[in-house]
Amino acid sequence: MKAITYFLIGFHFLCVSCGSPEAKNQTTVFSSDAVAMCHTGPIPSRFAALRQDAIVAGDAQDHTGMVLIPAGKFRMGSLNFEDAQPLHDVELHAFYMDEHEVTNAQFAAFVKATGYVTVAEQPLDPKDFPGVDPNMLVPGSAVFAAPDQVQGLTDHMQWWSYVAGANWQHPEGPASNIQRRASFPVTQIAYADAAAYAKWAGKRLPTEAEWEYAAKAGSHTDETYYWGNEKKEDGKWLANIFQGEFPIKNTKEDGFVGTAPVKSFPANAWGLYDMEGNVWEWCSDFYRPDTYAKESDRHNPTGPADSYDPQEPGAVKRVQRGGSFLCNDQYCERYKAGSRGKGEVNSPTNNVGFRCVKDIGK
Repeated sequence: MKAITYFLIGFHFLCVSCGSPEAKNQTTVFSSDAVAMCHTGPIPSRFAALRQDAIVAGDAQDHTGMVLIPAGKFRMGSLNFEDAQPLHDVELHAFYMDEHEVTNAQFAAFVKATGYVTVAEQPLDPKDFPGVDPNMLVPGSAVFAAPDQVQGLTDHMQWWSYVAGANWQHPEGPASNIQRRASFPVTQIAYADAAAYAKWAGKRLPTEAEWEYAAKAGSHTDETYYWGNEKKEDGKWLANIFQGEFPIKNTKEDGFVGTAPVKSFPANAWGLYDMEGNVWEWCSDFYRPDTYAKESDRHNPTGPADSYDPQEPGAVKRVQRGGSFLCNDQYCERYKAGSRGKGEVNSPTNNVGFRCVKDIGK
């Protein structure tokens, strides 16, 4: 998943201030695989005032069930996606992983204990948007909304929009809430928000190697999905993804239009839920398309030292894994085994969340 929020904001504000030569020279590139608009302009810092260092590392304050992932070696990557090649063997230490995504209830406990304010809830700095009416710089985030019709699938802004007041407590905007969604995965989470929660909980975010290893659960070889080659088992859906005609009509054959409560679908062989679909999950690695080709450390790899995405050279991106309720074979297939997602670190959306891991002995 690419940088939705910043480019929606930036695109809108560039239209407002299109009288400047800089705005007129901005160009956009669209990628059907990436699900978002590419942009050549600078990315404003949205959380320069964020005091993540003020979060105190906790002592397992989050008591969610965690699964012991045994040490072992596995074949990482996929021949179906260019940035997931070459296939390579990776060896990992044992670690613990949350059995499901962090829920709204869990994140609410974190906010109550710390007073933490997420990226989407913070005001935008007028200095980052010169010439724009300060009254327009309101907190919010990107929200998916099914349009009545679309003109092709190249322009994602037909179904994504920046919604003032959208945040983790109001995932689809001010009219929405999480009062009956305590067991749903928390969304509208930027990378810093996920990292802050993990620190408070005495945990950390997984590396993408740890995430894929856990998803493959010791049995996956080259099957299309982490569970096998068939999308359904005995006629039942095994993940929360998009069915129907994307993005106009979700037939919700799996029972859900948006996110689903955690544990709504079968766990994998190691007892982990929703390793495909539901929400994208942040990993700690910086994203580069050439990571696997250049990475020399095959033992507990932690990813490259910096990020680079040729589609958005100025963006700082981290890896996201697993896909979301919007993934489908028409438009975004990166929920499939071995594939990699990516997200600009300051860009929360209503289909991105996370889960945590913990080192043994800590």
